[in-house]
Amino acid sequence: MAPGDILQVVDIERESFPSMWPQTTYKRELRNNLARYLVLVERPPEDVPLPEPLLQPPPGWRGTLRRLLRLEPPPESAQELVLGFVGLWLMMGEAHIVTLAVRESRRRCGLGELLLIRAIDVAMANGQEVITLEVRRTNDAAVSLYEKYGFSRAGLRRRYYENDEDAVIMTTQPLESPAFQERYGLLKEAHERRWGGVYSLPDSA
Repeated sequence: MAPGDILQVVDIERESFPSMWPQTTYKRELRNNLARYLVLVERPPEDVPLPEPLLQPPPGWRGTLRRLLRLEPPPESAQELVLGFVGLWLMMGEAHIVTLAVRESRRRCGLGELLLIRAIDVAMANGQEVITLEVRRTNDAAVSLYEKYGFSRAGLRRRYYENDEDAVIMTTQPLESPAFQERYGLLKEAHERRWGGVYSLPDSA
């Protein structure tokens, strides 16, 4: 993720988590040495403009004020359509996935799973021992995806979210364990066969 991606990322965050407040301060997160944020982008042909909603400021007076004060780069400069993003913090042997979201119009196409794969790759490339996360108790699709990749339920945070919904705490086995490596390798290969490829991480990841 780069500063020029923030406007689109905020749009996806708002779409995916409409009751979330306050919103994530991505400018600060990009300066956080413990954080790693990745975006999944689609590059349209040069003669095809971005979809119209991306050329408009976000709704409400806050978005207008940000534009007037030039606190955000103009979205017209964007050359890529951000399809989804994932963020994680690298701590003392533990990678914590803090967010993962996909643009609503591109869901059910394997993109959320691809972002999870990239997050796992980042954690392993940085020598992390396990990965943890919180997920809404009622988000059955996300819970199923995480369980598919070897996350198990480790606890519950009561009234964790802004609407007082509980969060399920999930964690992996040790990432270097033979059981996790075998499972992860098979799932990664299956995703590649079905959806057309898992691409290399940037060198800075």
